[in-house]
Amino acid sequence: MISSSLNSSNYSFFDKLKSVDYFLILLVLLIGAISVFSIYSTESGEFSFYTKNHLIRLVAFFLLFLALSFVRVSTWYRHAYIFYLFGLLLLLLVIFFGISASGSKRWINLFVFNLQPSELMKIAVIVCFARYYHRIQSADIESYKYLLQPIILLLIPCYLVITQPDLGTAILIAGSGIAIIWLAGLNIKYFIYSGLLLLVSLPFIISVLKPYQKSRILTFFNPERDPLGAGYQIIQSKIAIGSGGMHGKGFLQGTQSYLEFLPEKHTDFIFTLFSEEFGFIGSILLIFLYALLIYRIIKIGFSCRSFFAKLYCFGFSTALFLYVFVNIAMVVGLLPIVGAPLPIMSYGGSSMLSIMIGLSIVMSCKIYSQEIISN
Repeated sequence: MISSSLNSSNYSFFDKLKSVDYFLILLVLLIGAISVFSIYSTESGEFSFYTKNHLIRLVAFFLLFLALSFVRVSTWYRHAYIFYLFGLLLLLLVIFFGISASGSKRWINLFVFNLQPSELMKIAVIVCFARYYHRIQSADIESYKYLLQPIILLLIPCYLVITQPDLGTAILIAGSGIAIIWLAGLNIKYFIYSGLLLLVSLPFIISVLKPYQKSRILTFFNPERDPLGAGYQIIQSKIAIGSGGMHGKGFLQGTQSYLEFLPEKHTDFIFTLFSEEFGFIGSILLIFLYALLIYRIIKIGFSCRSFFAKLYCFGFSTALFLYVFVNIAMVVGLLPIVGAPLPIMSYGGSSMLSIMIGLSIVMSCKIYSQEIISN
């Protein structure tokens, strides 16, 4: 049996191949292929700068995903804190050596592409928290000693990301960490208390927001207050999605996109372009692919013997759901506009790199699902 051979120290190559989740790979390839055609569409059907870069990164990071998938899950466990500290180091390097764009200082120039460390931090927090709670007994989870440590581990990267400033990514990092804490077994009452505290603190939080952040919140409630300024992007996004109708206008036929009414169509608003061209049916099918991907990750989590692998898979699937939900809710006007790319679909090397690393750890959990990790 594969399970018995996987418990030994020697894993045969064929055992590993048998344990690979090929359906997961197929889903990643399908979403990746859709993303390439969507980026191609943003350039009016020309195989130009964004399409070339996106395709090269997709192929390179997909190969990285396959390679890292064969790293033992115990190796990810042993190096979880190092991964977290490496992410923090990169966030600190942004302060001193980062490059600025559009009023934000979020990237490090790697010459091949600009790395956004906050994207890697999304995965680092999940890995770190999965290891942290792997060694804690369920009876000790609610003790202040074990409750304070993860809060500090979460607040540090969130603060560094907020100062860039990048409130949207900070919220997603916090959401990933909170999801792991909840999945580890923390009583729901603590989340209720935290929610009430957040509501009470809202006036103070709003008072310290930057002017553009306050403008985004006001625009969320009433985009028409500034239709040619702060509200322009979301208004055009809604028009594009609505004009797609049930079946869409067809590939390369989106008028809002080709007439340059829609800004950032290749990054955070790629779903808008896709919806205009392929309509409600196409949008539902894309969301269904993401739902299948998330379901597959959860299923892998249930098959794992180690609590670390289970917690990572459940945490990453929850985080992936948050990324997809926030992006789509943002472009249809259900949430304020924040910097939240659509996984794999949106143009951007850092986002794709982090998702592929995250998926490779999931695949590692699948291949070595019978591996037992001791404390």
